Amino acid sequence: MSRWSLATSGTIVLALAGVLSAQPPAAGPAGGRGGPGRAGPAAALFDPTGYWVAQITEDWKERIHPAAKGDVGSIPVSAAGRREAAAWDPASANSCKAYGVGGILRMPGRAHITWEGNNLKIDSDAGAQTRVLSFGTPNGQAGSLQGVSVASWDRLAPALSGFTLGGRGGGGGSLKVVTTQASPGYFARNGVPYGAKATFTEYYDRQEIPGGDTLLVITVEVTDPDYLNGPYWYSVHFKKEADAAGWNPQPCDAR
Repeated sequence: MSRWSLATSGTIVLALAGVLSAQPPAAGPAGGRGGPGRAGPAAALFDPTGYWVAQITEDWKERIHPAAKGDVGSIPVSAAGRREAAAWDPASANSCKAYGVGGILRMPGRAHITWEGNNLKIDSDAGAQTRVLSFGTPNGQAGSLQGVSVASWDRLAPALSGFTLGGRGGGGGSLKVVTTQASPGYFARNGVPYGAKATFTEYYDRQEIPGGDTLLVITVEVTDPDYLNGPYWYSVHFKKEADAAGWNPQPCDAR
């Protein structure tokens, strides 16, 4: 996926995430900044760790409360997807399908990101979900809610004055995550579906707002031959918290 293609979604935040740069990622060894023998935190372009709380600044009504049955919003759902959404039964639906890789980022709640050796671990208190991201080697379980992910550092020249992208100076960059082989799930809690062949490409960007907060902006492209007419783009924002005071994992209902 081209990061320029993401800009066509019309979301202003994509510009803040660094997509205004006309320069491609700098060439270098796999893993971004890290050279031979460097991995894990030492190879990171920025520090993504900590507790992050979702900022419900877009589509707040649908993200806080499920939309009506059959309401697919702006998601480019195919005819097959519309039929699935219209057939959704909230009384018998497995609610955990809305907490898979395709829906978890839009849930109100918090994320806790830590390093586990050379892997990044992302815990979400909404639905009590966990993703483990490895660099170079896909990680995860095929057919699970969170699928199989592989991470890399996508380096960009700085493009936006007044903001620090990446937080390390000398050039910003993104954490790129590509996820496949997830079990079928919901983009939203009202049963808007994605299928087992869906591919999710995410870019994580850390932004230091001058004199203010630290943000984590995540832009996502989804392709799904089963239920989408074309690529689906969206973005979400998280604000860094000082500690775990608000952390409150709540399991989803897998029935």
